[in-house]
Amino acid sequence: MEQKKQFCQSCPRDCKVNRTLSKGFCNENDTIRIAKVIKNFRWEEPCITGEKGCLAIFFSGCNLRCDYCQNYEISRGGVGKDYTINEFCKLIEENQDSHSFIDLITPTHFSKPLLSAFSKINKTIPVIWNTNSYETLENIQQVSKFVDIFLADLKYCNNEIGRDFSKCGDYFSYALPAIKQMCALKPDIIADDIMKQGVVIRHLVLPGLMQNSIQVLNLINDNFPTRKISLMSQFTPNGKSKLNRKLKPIEYKTILKHLESLEISNGYVQDFESADECFVPNFD
Repeated sequence: MEQKKQFCQSCPRDCKVNRTLSKGFCNENDTIRIAKVIKNFRWEEPCITGEKGCLAIFFSGCNLRCDYCQNYEISRGGVGKDYTINEFCKLIEENQDSHSFIDLITPTHFSKPLLSAFSKINKTIPVIWNTNSYETLENIQQVSKFVDIFLADLKYCNNEIGRDFSKCGDYFSYALPAIKQMCALKPDIIADDIMKQGVVIRHLVLPGLMQNSIQVLNLINDNFPTRKISLMSQFTPNGKSKLNRKLKPIEYKTILKHLESLEISNGYVQDFESADECFVPNFD
């Protein structure tokens, strides 16, 4: 009997690729590949950093093609080391006692092997699914079996902007329902200002796209009024995008003023000075 081909269905790209044989749109096969592990990582929001910081695991590849990506070296699958399921389990088990969180960064395209791995791990600290939110509802449902916290981007307020900057003409159509699903699955549980379970919604303000940020904040206010928001100013030009300058102070002040007008106060606002190359990890 002919063996049934296993086409990847981890994300909305639905690129019809058997990743045991070839690479998907994400530029990765089905073996876990990690570009960087940073121990005691303290660059996440305070409620998901804790006293010991995160075990930050940066996965190679990505299901988006954001031309302004600050982690461009790894999002295109340019660097990384392969891990078997057992090797990944060992990485987690040997490090979780010395950390407050496990931070899985851009993990969506490795959802299947991560499900296998975490089914074997005796998890003792919360797991963060640090995602661009270009997710299917089915995948969110599956990974919620081992994920405690969704750290979810809401990048754009419509599909056109996603097409222009991330080569993704249906980003918004998937991202908003995906975040709704995350919120339905993970009610916020916070103790002593540390999140044990829940959702944090991030938005990076992009230069020249003030209306996009205003509309995204409106969407968050309308759909997720009780969830924590993280507004970020850290955009750093990578030399590969038409977004070739940093934010201007007046642009960020405009967005902060709109945030204040919506009376959104549950969350975090990044300092304007965060737009610096020193905040971009070295992936050598």
